[in-house]
Amino acid sequence: MALDQDRGTGSLYRKVAADLREAITSGSFGDAGRLPAEGALAEQYGVSRGTVRQALAVLRADGLVTSRRGTRRVVLGTARVQSFSELLSFTHWARSMGEEPGGRLESLIRRPADAAEREQLRLEPGTEVYVTLRLRTLSGTPVMVERTVYPPLVGELVAQLPPDVVSHTEPLREHGILFTDADHTIDVVAANADDARLLTCRRGSPLLREKRRTTDPTGTPVEWSQDRYLPGTVAFSIHNSLASSALSRHARESD
Repeated sequence: MALDQDRGTGSLYRKVAADLREAITSGSFGDAGRLPAEGALAEQYGVSRGTVRQALAVLRADGLVTSRRGTRRVVLGTARVQSFSELLSFTHWARSMGEEPGGRLESLIRRPADAAEREQLRLEPGTEVYVTLRLRTLSGTPVMVERTVYPPLVGELVAQLPPDVVSHTEPLREHGILFTDADHTIDVVAANADDARLLTCRRGSPLLREKRRTTDPTGTPVEWSQDRYLPGTVAFSIHNSLASSALSRHARESD
């Protein structure tokens, strides 16, 4: 399958990467399978080996293939890639990947905010918050447990939503609650009893956790969330440069 050489090298490697990504995520190579050698890929797509290496570098950054040069790349998995270059809700992101998002509310409680929640949501002592526990699915497959703490104004609206509503963000937008900026922290935690039950994994199994505080256009916090993903179901991509980077490293904090 030769590519249109008039497109230029810059778009050629992206096309090769997109085609290989689609093949990997559809399971064409299987987990731990091997891609064709660089020379074979170059011949298949009618491009240079340099273009193939650029495409493989993209896949490596997305966590889809191994990084060893000189050997056939091993497929690491079929994780869907979520970029931090823009703020997308789980529902919007899933649909952009061609997946059908799902959500099931397991519990919703109203209680006084603890110290950490007050700090994250900038609340006064004694303020009550709404806490939700939801199972999120991709095309019917459980992939993530979502724990979200909402301040009173937002939580009152969330409490009125049907328990099987796919998205909280979209109906909240209709009420003028906008999710425009977020701070993310990524780490790994052990699955607790709820995680194990909902994700059908063993208690203590490692889960990829995204902690996120989201604010509205005025900078007011509208949610404090912890999302726990099964390994191999999602990968996060981050672009940075010498001029600007939104990524920083921190020592892990105890919970």
